[in-house]
Amino acid sequence: MAINKIIEDDKFEIVSEHKHLHIRTATVIQEDGVELTRTFSRRVLTPDMSVVSESVEIKNICSAVWTDTVKSNWTTHLSASNAAI
Repeated sequence: MAINKIIEDDKFEIVSEHKHLHIRTATVIQEDGVELTRTFSRRVLTPDMSVVSESVEIKNICSAVWTDTVKSNWTTHLSASNAAI
């Protein structure tokens, strides 16, 4: 009887004009290769966040969509939001 726990990022979505990266992570428990359970968690990365500790796949996605213009627009948006408080 072998029980395995597999954790993988299985869904990526680019959302909003600021190119937020929504990541869904699946956690699968298997017994002898048969899936017993599957649960999901989600997290969001924004253009001002570090991706140093992320997987190569996530780094590549961020590199592709977080252009200098996107990063600049996000910084401007944050500054405007903070000024309104």
